[in-house]
Amino acid sequence: MTPDSSSPLLTRLAQHLAQRAAEGTRRQLTVAPPGRVDFSSNDYLGLARSGALHAALRQRLADENLLAGSTGSRLLTGNSVATEALEAQLAQFHRAEAALLFNSGYSANLGFFQAVPRRGDTILYDAASHASVKDGIRSSFATSYSFRHNDLQDLEKRLARATGEVFVAVEALYSMDGDQAPLRELAAFCQPRGLHLVVDEAHTNGIYGPLGEGLVVELGLENQVLARIVTFGKALGSQGAAVVGPAVLREFLLNTSRPFMFTTALAPLSIATLQAAYDLLPALQAERRQLFHLSELLHSKLAGVPGVRVGAGSHVIHPLFLAQAGPQRVRTVAAEVQLAGFDLRPIVAPTVPAGTERLRLILHSYNTEAELDALAATLRTLSSS
Repeated sequence: MTPDSSSPLLTRLAQHLAQRAAEGTRRQLTVAPPGRVDFSSNDYLGLARSGALHAALRQRLADENLLAGSTGSRLLTGNSVATEALEAQLAQFHRAEAALLFNSGYSANLGFFQAVPRRGDTILYDAASHASVKDGIRSSFATSYSFRHNDLQDLEKRLARATGEVFVAVEALYSMDGDQAPLRELAAFCQPRGLHLVVDEAHTNGIYGPLGEGLVVELGLENQVLARIVTFGKALGSQGAAVVGPAVLREFLLNTSRPFMFTTALAPLSIATLQAAYDLLPALQAERRQLFHLSELLHSKLAGVPGVRVGAGSHVIHPLFLAQAGPQRVRTVAAEVQLAGFDLRPIVAPTVPAGTERLRLILHSYNTEAELDALAATLRTLSSS
């Protein structure tokens, strides 16, 4: 039986959606037509479409003992030898004592901040942090203050109000602006003061570091960071995440983190995919070099396009700001670029602050210089029309 669509609640929901539509901020699910040039997905190294990864999975799927589902939470029937082996592999690869798997980066951030900081503690977080970090902080009993994006002076001001154990939460590479956190400076700030640095490596796992271990390892800071959240839905081409850090942190989260304790474990197929992806990751040096080459080239390719500004300091992820701002304008340009054959998406409020709407361009190792040239030509044509 269908609920009465005229009920006060459903009317309120419909009015909210209508208002979003009028503002140009209503979201809709879309499926990109085949053949578009991918400037939008998080598949940085092409592992999601990798023939080598598919072959490794087919071999694992031949194992008749591989269950289709995990059958329960890790603390009940969902644990397995393969899952524990993957956690040991993750810990060794990321140069940490231990790792604990979560079903997504969102769950990992929520699970860490809900469980570890307690009443009387303080969380200081970068204002540009991901929604999952902010939601985790909201679910904590700790006091929290945001500091201006990548601003250590503002962080120091907020620290003056802190009590108890103090956690500093940042992203290694910010998903909307594509700029890096000043991790060396943050570590030098936190360590002598006894602050606990927590780094979300969602967009750096797999593409930074000698073998893809992440930006923290590339900078040699793994012993100065309490916890890293490494996710697998980007450069690893799969799903899930892990918190890596001290062994006692793993055991504490296993006992207290509600998103871990009360969630069905990752399916055996996901575990097998991650094992295969991590086996392949060290050999993807050429893919990482190509990705970085294209990222550096992008700024020069778009520098001469009128009405388009590439975010300063962006890398791999590039926000494209239009001279004529506003959600409707960004959506219109995105639609025209998509019709020209490029999968480029608009980013509008509330994902980013109102007035900072943008196109977000994400590069991949399988993109080409010719594709960048063609995109620049398309944007140049649109800007003059």
